[in-house]
Amino acid sequence: MLSALEKSIAKAVDLVGMLTSILLLLMVLNVSFDVLMRYAFHNSSVGMQEMEWHLFSVIILFGVSVALKDEGHVRVDFLYDQFSPKKKAVVNICGTIFFLIPVALLIFFGSFEFVRDAWDISEISEDPGGLPCRWLIKGMIPLSFGFLLLSAVGYILQNIRLYRAEK
Repeated sequence: MLSALEKSIAKAVDLVGMLTSILLLLMVLNVSFDVLMRYAFHNSSVGMQEMEWHLFSVIILFGVSVALKDEGHVRVDFLYDQFSPKKKAVVNICGTIFFLIPVALLIFFGSFEFVRDAWDISEISEDPGGLPCRWLIKGMIPLSFGFLLLSAVGYILQNIRLYRAEK
């Protein structure tokens, strides 16, 4: 049962990772087009520049969950590398429960009012030619941290399985 749940979460995280990589490609194309327009044709678009940081934000926000699943996150490796696999699993479980989950919950619940305020006033870019619907990019904050919480559950399940395998 736990193994099936872990695999389902891992598949969801992998799917989001694939979508995030597509967004990265779109961002590279957007930046390339913007640079070409700026330097070759002396023409620039505020909307294109804003789209760069919107895409970058979404990539970072959702990339954190993918990095967690793929063990790409930062830790104190000079200590961690010396631990046995069982002790590593305990550190991962405790770190996730006591550090990652509380912060993710704080940001998840704390961001709803931030997004609602942007929605209520139909917030748009302050710059002429900027993008409308700023609430949409702000809405990625609770969505991504909700997804990070799901990824954290998968990470805990993965480490429970690793811990049990070491007996």
